[in-house]
Amino acid sequence: MAKLKVRRIGGSLGVLLPRSVIEAVGVGEGDYLTLLESAAGEITLSVFDPEVEKQIQAMEKVNARYRNALKALADR
Repeated sequence: MAKLKVRRIGGSLGVLLPRSVIEAVGVGEGDYLTLLESAAGEITLSVFDPEVEKQIQAMEKVNARYRNALKALADR
């Protein structure tokens, strides 16, 4: 686990990834990362995968369309 410090970068805030993390994940300048938040509030940062993005968008559509049915099932 790496401890990251939030820093001002221009007009934004950001974090700098340690070289060991960059090498382990295999990312470089210009690559995209995906930030996911669990229901428990945990944050996961991973390499961007367009296929996973499509799956997340499909899930969000299902959640929006069947929100009441999913809530009723979750309350059982």
